[in-house]
Amino acid sequence: MDAHVSFVDSAHMSSRNLSVLLVEDSRVLAERLRETVLSVPGVHLAGTVDSEADAVAALQRHPIDVLLLDLHLRQGTGFGVLRAIPGSPARKVVVIVLTNYDLAEYRRAAAALGARHFLDKLRDFDRLPTLLQIGADIIDDDGAQGPAN
Repeated sequence: MDAHVSFVDSAHMSSRNLSVLLVEDSRVLAERLRETVLSVPGVHLAGTVDSEADAVAALQRHPIDVLLLDLHLRQGTGFGVLRAIPGSPARKVVVIVLTNYDLAEYRRAAAALGARHFLDKLRDFDRLPTLLQIGADIIDDDGAQGPAN
């Protein structure tokens, strides 16, 4: 599978928008998630990447409020991304794990590494817009750059 990395120019976005980075290796699912993210008012999709290295680099370079993170990536893992967050400028990012591997040990490991939400792609996909809307509402209510932690 070819790498896919895309970012939009955030200079044209309101500072009150919730900035989301999507980390997903399936092009089909990435497109579905992109449509879902863009359907939520007050939410901005900052970019889409499909590998651990690209995700870590994006978190270093772009102000991200929410990280939508798959665990199995084209190269590397979502766990590697989670391990890199504490030392990055994105250390306050809200992480929503989206995976097909809804295993108890994955849930525990993701939570221990700072993931706030853990969603099964098939069973919990419909919860994503609500979680994003809550984050966007927090930004809209207080004008802050990112959800309160």
